[in-house]
Amino acid sequence: MASCAALSPSLVEYFEGEDFYRCGYCKNESGSRSHGMWAHSMTVQDYQDLIDRGWRRSGRYVYKPVMNQTCCPQYTIRCRSLQFQPSKSHKKVLKKMLKFLAKGEISKGNCEDEPMEPSMEDAVAGDMALINKLDLQCDLNLQESLEREVKKKGKSTKKEESNEFIQSQDKNEELGSGEPSHAVDVHTAPKPGKGADLSKPPCRKAKEIRKERKRLKLMQQSPAGGPEGFQAPREPKTKPNQPKSLEELIFESLPEDASHKLEVRVVRSSPPSSQFKATMLESYQVYKRYQMVIHNHSPDEPTVSQFTGFLCTSPLEPETPPNGPDCGYGSFHQQYWLDGKIIAVGVIDILPYCVSSVYLYYDPDYSFLSLGVYSALREIAFTRQLHEKASQLSYYYMGFYIHSCPKMRYKGHYRPSDLLCPETYVWVPIEQCLPSLENSKYCRFNQDPEAGN
Repeated sequence: MASCAALSPSLVEYFEGEDFYRCGYCKNESGSRSHGMWAHSMTVQDYQDLIDRGWRRSGRYVYKPVMNQTCCPQYTIRCRSLQFQPSKSHKKVLKKMLKFLAKGEISKGNCEDEPMEPSMEDAVAGDMALINKLDLQCDLNLQESLEREVKKKGKSTKKEESNEFIQSQDKNEELGSGEPSHAVDVHTAPKPGKGADLSKPPCRKAKEIRKERKRLKLMQQSPAGGPEGFQAPREPKTKPNQPKSLEELIFESLPEDASHKLEVRVVRSSPPSSQFKATMLESYQVYKRYQMVIHNHSPDEPTVSQFTGFLCTSPLEPETPPNGPDCGYGSFHQQYWLDGKIIAVGVIDILPYCVSSVYLYYDPDYSFLSLGVYSALREIAFTRQLHEKASQLSYYYMGFYIHSCPKMRYKGHYRPSDLLCPETYVWVPIEQCLPSLENSKYCRFNQDPEAGN
């Protein structure tokens, strides 16, 4: 018998994709085709290997589109988080959040570049019957627990904070273990054309130029290279016009009398931690409102079983190796708390080489904050933070990039990023892929004709 400390092997049931189903993206009634398997348990390394070959999970169901046959080919996309620099539109979203937190200002107009993922049910529409059948056999305790809470509804639960990552926007609050330092370094300089042009000398103020001239004049007059007691002005630590890092933009200090307080808490969802259980009902209510308002579902459609099946249960076995991140590997919910209530939840998997985004849902009343974009930027920053402890963990996987569906192209705006070649499974910079995708929905990105699977 294996030791209790040993990891259980991955256990899956494979289902070959034989039929065509309704597509959740273009709504073609018989255009989507995928392979699928029901994962009873899976190691984080096995799932890392799977998503590096085009697979993706929805709850315990793991599926892979048949790329050269499906109507909307779905290419796995990853962002190189260590080199990421926010674009102008990204900075606009971050500034909008800071203004809201500091002064309560609400920006007018529509949310720009707001991601609009399909519902989880739409994403795997053809396999819903199979998922519902298999889902009845698993995780009934979690579902029954939430159903009891939904019936009680009025009963308050105590929110525990032990072993919980908290990222606060309040500068006066002591930072929790999930809070990156304000002084986190950018690992690489921005490329020319993004921010300051590093090939040109930085702009200098007239006052600085006068000081420099005075310093040179004094040095020329002194035989020792400078008058006694004279000290040349120190070079600034950062070059003028150097663009701010993502962390500096997110965690900019707020005034003492800030209008709102934002915290981001990372809680383990599978197996459910005490913090997750204590907040599961509130989280479900946010999900229900999101499905009703954003995806036009009826009030009885986003059921408890759908919520737990798609977004709470996971086949990933938790791991906490000594050289891994403090929170360990596995499945988590990243909860966004505004003034003491949940307004958004990012469902993520923390794997050996990446943070994989599973889904995001939010309170529609806060759509004006562009929470889809904001949460993606926070998840990139979180990936960079985890990299400090686990050096191999350096990528942010955004799921699927679908070039044939215009509203799903937003993921290509987080750069530098790569797409996975569907035939040779090598990563290719997205800039090299886009010309081919303009000509054909399905493309082999690897230009080496000799390269195989």
